[in-house]
Amino acid sequence: MNGQEKHIPDARKAVILIPSLEPDERLPAYIQKLSESGFGHIVVVDDGSSEAYQPIFKEVEGVDRAVVLHHDVNHGKGVALKTGYKYILDNLPDVAGVITADADGQHTVPDCIRLAEEIGKGEKALYLGSRDFSLENIPPKSRSGNKITSVVFKLLYGQYLPDTQTGLRAFRREELPFMINVEGERFEYEMKVLIACSRAGIPMIPVTIETIYENENKGTHFHPIKDSWKIYKVILGSFFKFMGASIISFLADHLLFNLFSGWLFPLLGIHLNVSLPLGIHLDNTSLANYTARLFSAILNFRLNKDMVFKVRGSKGAGWRYALVAVGIVILSTLGIKGLGKLGMAPWLAKVIVDTLLYFVSYRVQQQWVFKEEA
Repeated sequence: MNGQEKHIPDARKAVILIPSLEPDERLPAYIQKLSESGFGHIVVVDDGSSEAYQPIFKEVEGVDRAVVLHHDVNHGKGVALKTGYKYILDNLPDVAGVITADADGQHTVPDCIRLAEEIGKGEKALYLGSRDFSLENIPPKSRSGNKITSVVFKLLYGQYLPDTQTGLRAFRREELPFMINVEGERFEYEMKVLIACSRAGIPMIPVTIETIYENENKGTHFHPIKDSWKIYKVILGSFFKFMGASIISFLADHLLFNLFSGWLFPLLGIHLNVSLPLGIHLDNTSLANYTARLFSAILNFRLNKDMVFKVRGSKGAGWRYALVAVGIVILSTLGIKGLGKLGMAPWLAKVIVDTLLYFVSYRVQQQWVFKEEA
């Protein structure tokens, strides 16, 4: 043990988890440094490396407090992390938290120590080791790719994360079941974790770390096209599904609105002209809009719950959705009437108002209505 251990009293309570596929000779040296720095447990998952790389893992197994778990075939980073999580949950009951790190040398021992200190605070959070992508040594594709992803994530999920693809992460042991339940098998799993934390209200806290890109990161198993497609498919997936559900509900809403206002109400001889409290005026147009929205809202709720957000546990989603739906329909009706007074046709006013309210509804439903329970 070296002198660093006295600076990290919680290091022995944190476990380092490293998924690895066909590592080079740097891995055993890295594991040795982590062990010497006082970490109580180090778990390495061999994700289906060929026989030629087994001597490296044998060397890792010889390091004090290190254990290697093996996959017979390659399953992907997400599966490798979950294998480690399950091992920790079943076999290491005394650890305070988990720190995940990559096997390619990008995450230094001092940075792991820094995250161990964050875990020591005992707060429910996901700590993200964030690199500085403004540095000159950053490959252009990494700099631009991460910046674009951070902006898109901010627009859709409400929080700007300077490094969405970092593999250096830390969280309390209590969050292990949550992390295991997040879907995903390969690199896209880590993005799904960020989305799941956002929806569950788990704080995501960036922690500045050293930025290392050796040989322009050519040793990575990240495939720029294939894995980037999977990541963006994850980021934009719920939004496009939400859009699809909205289009179906939109068509149903407009069909019913025109059916009620243009055919059914006249057929039944309904001609409303009623003034209600709070300055609300109810006529055939308003009644048609409210009635159509009621039916389309029920349809939209089921589509969003089961197809878009796939909520497993979100108590009170129904009443929260109802509150949002009522608020949206009131704003929609007021907007339609307001534009109608300016001479705009009701159908056009409805298209404009509902389009604006659509984006508001997405964020509110994602962050509040269908909030996952952590």
